[in-house]
Amino acid sequence: MQTVDFFTPIVDGPFTYGQIAATNSLSDCYAMGGRPLTALAIVGMPAEVIGHEVINEILRGGAAKAKEARCALAGGHSIKNPEPIYGLSVTGLVHPERIITNAAASPGDLLVLTKPLGTGILTTAIKRELIKGAVVDKAIGLMTTLNTPGATLAEKGLVKAGTDITGFGLLGHLKSLCLASGVRAELRSGDIPVIDPEVMRLITEESCVPGGSRENLEGVGAFVDWSEGVDEATRLLLADAQTSGGLLLCVAEKNLDEVLELLDQAETLSRAVIGRILPPDESDARVISVR
Repeated sequence: MQTVDFFTPIVDGPFTYGQIAATNSLSDCYAMGGRPLTALAIVGMPAEVIGHEVINEILRGGAAKAKEARCALAGGHSIKNPEPIYGLSVTGLVHPERIITNAAASPGDLLVLTKPLGTGILTTAIKRELIKGAVVDKAIGLMTTLNTPGATLAEKGLVKAGTDITGFGLLGHLKSLCLASGVRAELRSGDIPVIDPEVMRLITEESCVPGGSRENLEGVGAFVDWSEGVDEATRLLLADAQTSGGLLLCVAEKNLDEVLELLDQAETLSRAVIGRILPPDESDARVISVR
């Protein structure tokens, strides 16, 4: 398998930025059940503004995560660019009969989320200098945690369908999964984990919501059936554009205990069962219900 991803800085520290960008790039491979083998760095920098020491720190952060993933960083390519960009093109290996795809969900599957939500809200708050300290550390810790269990789950044949949660938010990625698989999904909003209570305060009191998250919510409008009890802040959270988010796994009920045990052993940041896959309803375009 071959993947590629990169983005602009979302934190001040260059080493941390490199770690987050690399973790996010490697996640695409894990989300399909693959193990990263090699990676090439993609770098665009305004060289007249950012010095070599800063660029070196970005690359060093990315190399550290590649090493943690046991992925050989084989080189890359750099250009001058008005705004900094960094990421990886990753080559991974997966058995074709064990690949995790967003087109293989089955009615009865349970939805398991391996990281809590809220990175879009928190990184926007970081840019606006609305938060600091422990909450920032939580966000960085989440965004630099590799989604390695995806490969193990695929190799053991425990999961056939899933996706990672990134820029289109939980709802956007779940919508794509439902449409590709020809199914519907039901989410229990009260069971969906949040990084920190500060996330909801930032939404409700500071209106600290990235534009991409608002666009995500608007984009899924025709596909979601909302319960009256789901407030606007929760809707924005479920649409929040994540950076280096977790895996959303479709797990057959017979495999649930083994999957949760494996995730526990891997010390994933969340092991929340947040809903289930339902049969299709051809009379209704709304493929997600949120209760």
